[in-house]
Amino acid sequence: MTDRIFDRCNAVYVKNVRCKGRGVFANVPFKVGDVIDRAPTWAFEGDEAAILNRTGLIEYYFVRDDLRQDGNNRVVGYVVFGFISLVNHSSNPNAETIWTDGEAGAWASIVAIKDIMVDEEITHRYKNIPDYPSKVKFIE
Repeated sequence: MTDRIFDRCNAVYVKNVRCKGRGVFANVPFKVGDVIDRAPTWAFEGDEAAILNRTGLIEYYFVRDDLRQDGNNRVVGYVVFGFISLVNHSSNPNAETIWTDGEAGAWASIVAIKDIMVDEEITHRYKNIPDYPSKVKFIE
């Protein structure tokens, strides 16, 4: 199984997806509402976003509808650590990102919004597609 990299709980695995790069797949079935993974984040502000948008990190950071602001140096995005950062985009996703704010900062959870079968790719809807360079094409 050299094409799969497992985490400690083996609930998900990572493998290459043709024309998409790495993707996250279910190693166990998930039902609607199941938390697939949860990860800590690092928040960044408007000035930092302009710098990150010129790097490869744009493909790994998340934005929140409830906090997306600019011009005021307020938080506009998060680098999310863990497998969640490798979940690919879909216009018909089977999971969504749920945010939790606490004393230790923001956490991102990827939660099933459809039943997900073993070996099915886990996908969610990217919120920052307009920020991507025009050369990046999203494949369903």
